[in-house]
Amino acid sequence: MREDLGDCTRCKLHTQGRRQIVFGVGSPDAELMFVGEAPGADEDVQGIPFVGRAGQLLTKMIEAMGLRRDEVYIANVIKCRPPGNRNPEPDEIASCEPFLIRQIAAINPKVIVALGAFAAKTLTKTDAPISRLRGRAFEYAGATLIPTFHPSFLLRSPGYKREAWEDLKKALAALGRELPRPAGS
Repeated sequence: MREDLGDCTRCKLHTQGRRQIVFGVGSPDAELMFVGEAPGADEDVQGIPFVGRAGQLLTKMIEAMGLRRDEVYIANVIKCRPPGNRNPEPDEIASCEPFLIRQIAAINPKVIVALGAFAAKTLTKTDAPISRLRGRAFEYAGATLIPTFHPSFLLRSPGYKREAWEDLKKALAALGRELPRPAGS
């Protein structure tokens, strides 16, 4: 699938400063998949999704769930960094979404956590705000889809971390897993 993308020129992002395609990372057998919006500057340099400050928070969130980053799969709707970290445009989504659909089919996760409004709206095919989508579970390609806040939003607005944690607990429950017990309890 990654080879099918090649040095992608399907939309204008390849001419707008993209360094490389940021495809996805993690276990090909993951039961849990996280889907974000698009790569940022750090991701564009390293070629790996969620490695900047938001990625560091996502890693902490995954670890708080009792999982390791290499046990889950992490991808973005858009595989190239939009200039200035602007929101992806409809033609860019149309070019990349088929690859996301194929990624989800190949991984075949039990649960997908949509990180932020853009990923949630793309996967639910609605224009509802993240505040109305989060806290609920949807079905997507045979998986349970749980929208939550994007880690970059949580860095700017830490007061919403409790709600995001509730969403992650729903993801664990959908996986049939319990929260890890604190050490010494």
